[in-house]
Amino acid sequence: MARTMLVVTDRSTFVATCQPAIVGVGARVRTVEPAQLGEALSAGALVLFDGECNAYVQQDDELLVALGLARALRATAALVLGASAPSDVDDLAAELCPGLVARTSEELHVVVRRLAKRAEGTALPRFEYVTVSPRDNELLAILSNGSAEVIARPCNGDDDGGNIVSIDLGEDARSATLTLVTGGHFVLNIEAVSPRATPTLSGSSEVTALDGAKVGSRLRELRKAAGLTQAELARRTGIHRPNIARVEAGRHTPSLETLARIAAAIGVSATRVLSAD
Repeated sequence: MARTMLVVTDRSTFVATCQPAIVGVGARVRTVEPAQLGEALSAGALVLFDGECNAYVQQDDELLVALGLARALRATAALVLGASAPSDVDDLAAELCPGLVARTSEELHVVVRRLAKRAEGTALPRFEYVTVSPRDNELLAILSNGSAEVIARPCNGDDDGGNIVSIDLGEDARSATLTLVTGGHFVLNIEAVSPRATPTLSGSSEVTALDGAKVGSRLRELRKAAGLTQAELARRTGIHRPNIARVEAGRHTPSLETLARIAAAIGVSATRVLSAD
């Protein structure tokens, strides 16, 4: 049975533009007005957002809310931006729609193909590379989906926090066995690392949601303690200053990857951001 792709727009011209690409990957088109999105969205849905539709151009926050809702409901979303789209959307869109942001009509076909391909299966990514992080008490994992994650040590009850002498990937690359200098070892599973498993920074597989308000307040406190302005932090991270402001105000909860990126620019570990000490 063919999958249905929701096209969120209030412009008939956009539907006409994207329909051939969607039909070309064997999917059906269902057009949804931005105001109807809440009722139409469901877990696992495929969604193509028109970043230039009238509702989103007139109220830029509405687009971010829509993308955030799709992400929260575990929908797979893609976004087509254009000249009329607000510039400060770009960074957050790249996080909420990783690898699925188009800025031209030519890129639209590529994004639709990627969107359809991601819907073919729900398997977790595999490890490509696991190593000791250049920073203290961390591991670094590079995954097959192109993402990278830092994992704070100790990773689990078998990790004594000592030096690691070898790291061996399992045959299916869904686990890694790390041997300690003491002779012991511990296993790191992909479920505890992949963003799709919503990991904690300690590497636990327990699903834990970040408190956006607390994280933002803590980042602002640490930034000021380091003597940095939002503009300087934006320069160091490459994240637009308005987006830094959104995070600090608690209006946007960053991904673990972005949290680690901001923390590193401030000069602290991601775990310190989450600590009350």
